[in-house]
Amino acid sequence: MSTSAFIVPIDPKAPSTAIPNVDIAKTWATVPRGEKVDVGTTSIFYDTPATKITAASSLGDNFSAKKGEVKRELVRKSVGSAVKALKVLNGLKEVTVDASADPHAAVLPAVAAHLALYDFSLKTNPPSPFNPNLKKPIPPKLEFKPIESSKEWDRGVAYAYSQNLARTLMELPANMMTPTAFCERAKAEFAGIENVEIFVRDEDWAASKGMNTFLSVTHGTNEPAKFLEIHYKGASQKDAQPIAFVGKGITFDSGGISLKPGEGMKLMRGDMGGAATVVSATLAIAKLKLPVNLVTVTPLTENLPGPSATKPGDIVYAMNGKSVEVDNTDAEGRLVLSDAIYYASTEYKPHTLIDVATLTGAIVIALGEIFTGVYSTSDELWEKLHTAGEQEFDRFWRMPLSEDYGPQIYSSNADLCNTGGRPGGSCTAALFLKAFAHGIEAEDGSNAETAMKWAHLDIAGTMDATRPTPYQEKGMTGRPVRALIEYVRGLAS
Repeated sequence: MSTSAFIVPIDPKAPSTAIPNVDIAKTWATVPRGEKVDVGTTSIFYDTPATKITAASSLGDNFSAKKGEVKRELVRKSVGSAVKALKVLNGLKEVTVDASADPHAAVLPAVAAHLALYDFSLKTNPPSPFNPNLKKPIPPKLEFKPIESSKEWDRGVAYAYSQNLARTLMELPANMMTPTAFCERAKAEFAGIENVEIFVRDEDWAASKGMNTFLSVTHGTNEPAKFLEIHYKGASQKDAQPIAFVGKGITFDSGGISLKPGEGMKLMRGDMGGAATVVSATLAIAKLKLPVNLVTVTPLTENLPGPSATKPGDIVYAMNGKSVEVDNTDAEGRLVLSDAIYYASTEYKPHTLIDVATLTGAIVIALGEIFTGVYSTSDELWEKLHTAGEQEFDRFWRMPLSEDYGPQIYSSNADLCNTGGRPGGSCTAALFLKAFAHGIEAEDGSNAETAMKWAHLDIAGTMDATRPTPYQEKGMTGRPVRALIEYVRGLAS
C-alpha cells in the first residue's frame, strides 16, 4: 500500500488527463445514476502513477456553469468526499490536493480536507489525539499539502484548524472542559502569538464589577467560574476602536433548579459553544495577523441545581443597574451574557459588538440546523455578516428584533424577566440582550454615526449536526467560526 495519495476534484463533463491512462468520464458512466455524476462521487485509482494512489472526486454536473458561493461549496464537498474515501485506507500518510478547480479557491480544499479528516473520540485503542492527558501530541492520520504553496491554502488551514478547535472544545465532556480547563486551553492555543494578551478573571473580580446576573448562575456549582478576556491588537494604531466578540460559556447546563429532562442532557456539554466559537475565531484572526483590534470576552460557568442555586422568582441587579427577575433558571445564557455585553460595550467602546450563544430551543424550531439566527440593530452589520456567511457556506438568517415583543419580558416586579414564554422565544431572548448593549443606535436614529453596531447570533440550532455532510461528520459543528473570521477579514480589507 502506498503511503501517499493525490486528490483531484474533476468536472465530469470536462476532459481530464489528471490520471494517466484512465478515462474518468467512462469510469463514472458506469455508476448507478448513469451519466449524471453527483458531486462527491469518488473513484480511487491505484498505481497512477506506479506506487501512487489517486482519488478522483466529482465536482458535479455543470460545475463550470455554477457561480459564486454555490461553486465554492461544490469544491468543498468534492474534496471532503475524497478525504472521507482515503482516510479509511491503512498506511496512508500524506495527501497532495489539487487546488486548481477554482483559480481563487485554494482556501476551499484546505478547509474541506482538514474538516473532513476530523473525527472526535476518546477511545484508547487507537490512542485518541483528543485525550487531554497526553504528554506528547499524536500526529494527524493524514498530512495534507497543496501542489503549490500559497497564502490562500495557509488561510484555509487556519480557518479549518480554528473550527476544529471549537468542535473539540464543545465535544469534550464537562468534567474535562470546566471553566478553568477552558481558560488553560485558550492560553495554550494562543501561546507565542504576537499582539495577544489574555486575562483570566475570577468571581471576586466579577463581584467587584457588579456582575450579579452572571454570578447568579454560578451559585449552584462548586466549580469556580471564570471570565476570560483575549485582547488582540493587530491594527496599525494600537488604540484604534476595537471589534468585540462575546461568547456564552456554560460548560454544562443542567437547567439549574428548572431542571432539564434527562434525555439528551449530555448534549449540554456544548452549551459553551458561543465561547468556543468566538475564542477559536479570534485565534485564526490573530494567526492571520489581520489588521484589526479585537476584544473577546467569555463568561464561563456551569449551571447546576446546588443548595445555593438561584431560584425561580429571585431578582438580581445587573451590572448596568437594571433589575432582572429570574423566572426560569434554564434561561441562564442571557443572564451571563447581559453583564458580559454591558462590560465589553462600556469598558472598550467597540465600534461593533457581536455576541454568540447557544441560547434558545426556539431558534432550533424556527431554523433547524441549517441557518444561524441573527438579530441586529444595524443593516450594514447584517449585510456584512450575511456576505461572510455565504462566502463560507456557514449561513445566517436575519430574525426580527422588535420592541413589540417587549411586553413578554417586562416583569411586574422588576425591569426585565429572563423568559417571555414560548411564543417568539428566540426573539424575546434577543430583545432581552439588547437592553445591555450600551451605545447602540437610538430608536430615532439620532446617534447613528457614532452608535455601536450590535448583532446577536443564536447558534442553538447550528451547534450540532444530526446528519453528516461530505466534509463534516455528525456532532458538534464549530459554527460559525469560519463566517466570523471571514467577516473580520472583510472589514480588514
